[in-house]
Amino acid sequence: MGIMRKRSISGAMAFGLSCLTLCSPPISMAWGPGGHMIAAYIAYDRLNPRAKAAAKELLARRINPAKVSEKTKDFVNASHWADDIRPLPGFESFSALHYIDLPFSVDGMPLPSLPMPDNLVTALEVSLNTLKTSSDKDAQAQALRFIIHFVGDIHQPLHCATRVDVKHPQGDQGGNLVTIIASDQDGKLREIKLHSFWDGGIGSFPRSGPPPTFAAPPLKQIAGAASKATKGNPDSDPQLKLNEPFNFRAWAGESFTLAKDVAYKG
Repeated sequence: MGIMRKRSISGAMAFGLSCLTLCSPPISMAWGPGGHMIAAYIAYDRLNPRAKAAAKELLARRINPAKVSEKTKDFVNASHWADDIRPLPGFESFSALHYIDLPFSVDGMPLPSLPMPDNLVTALEVSLNTLKTSSDKDAQAQALRFIIHFVGDIHQPLHCATRVDVKHPQGDQGGNLVTIIASDQDGKLREIKLHSFWDGGIGSFPRSGPPPTFAAPPLKQIAGAASKATKGNPDSDPQLKLNEPFNFRAWAGESFTLAKDVAYKG
């Protein structure tokens, strides 16, 4: 009964998370907090009551680092926990799990040996398995927080691609080595990393606070942004593959294609 309960919770949760598609046509941290919170808001709305109750129970656990966990007990704010802990001592090893560098060449340069074994897809697979099978509640709680966050990461196209050319034979780190001129959220033109531009939803997401903390926007700003995203990407869209809630490699493949065809275009 215990194992069955875990499986039904994790399945419902992954289904809810897998349904979202965002409405987008500092060293970057995936979507900024606003983007992650939009993704989590949409996912949470799609969970069944049993899964919501189980998530609430796990997120209430005071896992390390306790000061960060205490501030992110609700599902939506838990979405940026994995970024909040990145600068803290002892958590550096998780940084490589936020992306998967799937390389493509634009000028015939040979592709480097990528992706690395520890990456976003394998992190999701391991975290899901922990949520399904572990008897350690703290391990499940950590896995849940990672899943909520990593599902947001895998829907950021530039977290699933790296462009290879003669200037970047090892790849451009998902657009982190590419600078463009774009309007910021105040409408002013400035230099910005291509990756960072997408992190902010091309200027459309609720903005985070200033560096170095990049504080999350208030919850009251998320509902409207999530509504806009779901209206632009309705459940009736035949391109939404709602019957593959655990196919993380396919999700990464979708983002890889979007990176090549949209994010890097021009």
